[in-house]
Amino acid sequence: MTRQRIPLLVELPLLVWLVLVWGALWQDFSPGNLLFGALIAFAVANLLYLPPVELGGRFNLLYAVGFAGRFLYQLVLASVQVFWLALTRGPHLKNAVVAVRLRSPSDLLVTATGHALSLIPGSLVVEVDRSTSTLYLHCLNVVTSEDAENVRRNVRRTEEWLIRAMGSREDLARLGMPAPHHLDGRGHQ
Repeated sequence: MTRQRIPLLVELPLLVWLVLVWGALWQDFSPGNLLFGALIAFAVANLLYLPPVELGGRFNLLYAVGFAGRFLYQLVLASVQVFWLALTRGPHLKNAVVAVRLRSPSDLLVTATGHALSLIPGSLVVEVDRSTSTLYLHCLNVVTSEDAENVRRNVRRTEEWLIRAMGSREDLARLGMPAPHHLDGRGHQ
């Protein structure tokens, strides 16, 4: 399978990320190890087929901080809830697989949403349907259809925060939000 040639400047964020992962895996951020990691990252990115990750072209730090705060709150709350369920219900807990169709078709946002949800105790993404942007989550303590709807609302709220933080103009439009205005060099729209 041939791969379309991607300019180095476009590929640079992926290469930097792969080098950082290399350093983290070896727990060695020495210049020599990072240089070797850069060579491997370049080889992987150029010799193996990787589908391109399309970035939205924007990042909103305010919403990213809000997402991080919301994520940490959910992490603590879910940890307490799972602990309580383990103590009170133990092996008699009812679970379900809940399908949630996301609004964004972006692979980056689908992946970020799925990973954020999987890191929170009590839910785990077991399947992703890329063609429909649908996540299938295994969730603890889901007994009624109302419980499943609560899971869906929470997933969509997580996706919404990620769209606000790094979604494209089209993703923002799906939320009903106006696209951000860009200013020219003189401060005019």
